Amino acid sequence: MKNNSSKVVFGRFLKFWRGVHHLSQEDLSDRLSSSPRHISRLENGNSRPSEVMVLDIARAMGLGRRDVTHLLIAAGYAPREERVDFNAPELKWLRKALMMNLRALDPFPASVVDSSANILMVNRGWVSFYSRIVSDEALASVTNFYDFIFSNSGPGNIVSDWPDTLSAILMSIQQTALFSGTDVANDTIERLQAYPNVPADWPQRAARTEPMASFRVQLDIDGELKRFFSVGTMMGALGPSAFASEPQLSIITMYPEDEAYTFGDASGQALAHPLLFY
Repeated sequence: MKNNSSKVVFGRFLKFWRGVHHLSQEDLSDRLSSSPRHISRLENGNSRPSEVMVLDIARAMGLGRRDVTHLLIAAGYAPREERVDFNAPELKWLRKALMMNLRALDPFPASVVDSSANILMVNRGWVSFYSRIVSDEALASVTNFYDFIFSNSGPGNIVSDWPDTLSAILMSIQQTALFSGTDVANDTIERLQAYPNVPADWPQRAARTEPMASFRVQLDIDGELKRFFSVGTMMGALGPSAFASEPQLSIITMYPEDEAYTFGDASGQALAHPLLFY
């Protein structure tokens, strides 16, 4: 049986990249002001590198963001991903592709969110659907998916097993905070915990709840209770599941449990929202 401890996995990665760049152990050790013996111990799994050493090795071989991330994970360290501005000019192609995706999902309500659940784009189905539940003014001010569903004004006021759903979401963010230690993740946890809908025992509830890519929502639509599934689809680069390149984006879509239910044709409606771009 193969040994997959972090030391051995890192050694495989190190030997692979050294071969890609045609570097001997002596060549790499010279670049690192280290010794060939230490490089050999790293490759054989007899020694585990420090996080600083991993980053020095990555720099010495000129590895890109994806490969630095994989090298850190292989050594047992959390990946480092710099945030990318979704609205940057060089991502115009991505925004256009996502807008086409959102249009294709109409009339199902759909939105694009980033790794902090900030809502970046919505489709006409999203605006049409939620305008029947939330006032136009409140809907126009929505900027974060988590805040929307955790608040009383969002869809979280009548949802099946909602305390468990909120707990599972919080645990997902908490795990991210433990991995990364970033202020963004920790601040998000503190902010969301303050909502009155969050149960005090959310960590215990979350420990008993397996995470899923969707959750069930019950909403009062024109005086009648309707059930929906909110499904999240993550967009990422190829590679281990622990790696997702920035911007880390997901498309969250609402589907009816009753296939006979129709959202209606929103194409003829005069719809407006700051995040609706078509």
